[in-house]
Amino acid sequence: MMHALSAIADPTRRRIVEMLALRDRTAGEIVAAFDKTPPAISQHLKILRKAGLINVRVEGQHRIQMLNPAGLAEIETWLTRTTRFWERRLDSLERQLRADDRRQKS
Repeated sequence: MMHALSAIADPTRRRIVEMLALRDRTAGEIVAAFDKTPPAISQHLKILRKAGLINVRVEGQHRIQMLNPAGLAEIETWLTRTTRFWERRLDSLERQLRADDRRQKS
């Protein structure tokens, strides 16, 4: 499975994910929102499917593209881990700066 962060590194795919976060859409609706060819958008959708970020359901002759909330878990996990890392680092830096400040005032 393709890495979700890699998939949304592309601005077109990020925009597709944002569009699908608002509501499910057909591929045709997605194509209409961009100045790109249908095959180009189809390739972006394929990448998003492989990354687990979107699913497709069939309704009659339509293939409805929808956001896969579970697919966003990889991104959320990365963000949480990265945020915790930086919060700990910044908290440590703040403690060190306060200690340095107290030593200079003494």
